[in-house]
Amino acid sequence: MKLPVINITGQGTGEVEFADDLLIKTGKGTQAVHDAVVAFMANQRLGTAKTKQMGEVAGTGKKPWKQKGTGRARAGSFQSPLWAGGAIAFGPRPRDYSKKITKKTKSLAFRKALSERLLAGDVVVLDELTLETPKTQGLVAVLKQVAPKANALIVVEGADNNLKLASRNLPKVQVEPADAVNVYELLRFDKIVTTPGSLAKLQERMAKA
Repeated sequence: MKLPVINITGQGTGEVEFADDLLIKTGKGTQAVHDAVVAFMANQRLGTAKTKQMGEVAGTGKKPWKQKGTGRARAGSFQSPLWAGGAIAFGPRPRDYSKKITKKTKSLAFRKALSERLLAGDVVVLDELTLETPKTQGLVAVLKQVAPKANALIVVEGADNNLKLASRNLPKVQVEPADAVNVYELLRFDKIVTTPGSLAKLQERMAKA
């Protein structure tokens, strides 16, 4: 398939070829995409939530009052979950939420996700995307021309410090190298902004999948 190439003012400057045989045009890979996104989201969870059990609550081991003769209910510990300041009976404990998927599933999910975005016309190819200074204003001006009113994933060929710094104040914009983009990021944003060089790297990743 051929994708139009534009400049930072939105004017067409040519076309770039993307291997059509790499695209998944059927329903194949839908489950793989789901599994990849679920695994990614699960792996972001720290699992550090923790409440104290009776053995961890500070306090004395002394019995609050004698067993019989007071007229009150029996009590054996100041750390009881029934008491204010006591333990939590069934609270959260540290756990590992991470999920693993096979390399084959991950590769298939990447191919499927990128194919869907390409076929939907959500990939914008710029002939060049560089900033002389790491100014947010400069990046906003470019995005207004190529992806107005949209959150955008900017895929760069290699590390670009100016673009990375310029995007930090934009909550709906993210800059990622082509070799590090994952399935979740491909699906999260309205538009994917690339250059011919970064698109070629994405194509290489699809070819290896």
